[in-house]
Amino acid sequence: MSDLKSIDWLDRLQKDGYCIIPDLLPQSSIAALDADLERDFTETPMGHGDFYGFRTKRFGSLLRRSRWACDLVLQPLILSLAREVLGKACDRIQLNVAQAIAIHPGEIEQFPHCDHDMWAGAKGEHEYLLNVIWPLTDFSSSNGATRIYPGTHKRPVESLDQLGDPIVAESKPGDAICFLGSTVHGAGPNSTEDVRRGVVIGYSLGWLKPYENLWLAYPPEVARNFPPELAELAGYAQHRPNLGNYEGQCPSILLREDVANYPQAADALRPEQLAAVHEFAEARRSKR
Repeated sequence: MSDLKSIDWLDRLQKDGYCIIPDLLPQSSIAALDADLERDFTETPMGHGDFYGFRTKRFGSLLRRSRWACDLVLQPLILSLAREVLGKACDRIQLNVAQAIAIHPGEIEQFPHCDHDMWAGAKGEHEYLLNVIWPLTDFSSSNGATRIYPGTHKRPVESLDQLGDPIVAESKPGDAICFLGSTVHGAGPNSTEDVRRGVVIGYSLGWLKPYENLWLAYPPEVARNFPPELAELAGYAQHRPNLGNYEGQCPSILLREDVANYPQAADALRPEQLAAVHEFAEARRSKR
């Protein structure tokens, strides 16, 4: 394995809008995940739409389909990158998506796009998400490897003619293809006879509505079996101030065995808000 710590992956990510980290997980772990998803890949129908693709299969909820998906979501280097990229604009990050994708022979090139365009907020002040594609099979220039347009995270792109040439993210199982939500990219065409499989794990600002409806994908009876950090990423944590609460409490209470019928609403504020509110309340109480 290469010395991952000797390379400043954050610097590469911020400079180019992407980086490809080799050998980040054992190929045996990726093979086990792929095997667990075999039936899902078989049973899932082809997509419908020019963006999702008519020769491409997609399905989510990976954390309840295979225990090996947890290794991808909680990979320490990836989590540290996500928190560095997103942490300045949110109190905590969240899981945005955990989706498997299979590009079948005959699929055309996907429309080049930025994933942060799913949100209508102003762009340029901060990043909205970090995506990581984990190949389940080898990615090649001929079987649909993701095409990434370096530097597009730093400049507005108003037409496809402005994109320039992409890099083809040729990689193998165990590698991690990381790119910012502001970086233009898209799957390549598959001109081979083989299926290109991969998994995308995305992390977004904790106050955004995520791409995947986390509470439907991982209801309490499922998330109750997650490690605490994974449960938090999967939506069972408040984002201060008071966002994503359940009856005024952190939704993590739903993972307990004894959930009160009438939970007590409790403040979940940022420190500066807590101080300001407390000072105001103390002043009003002293006037009684």
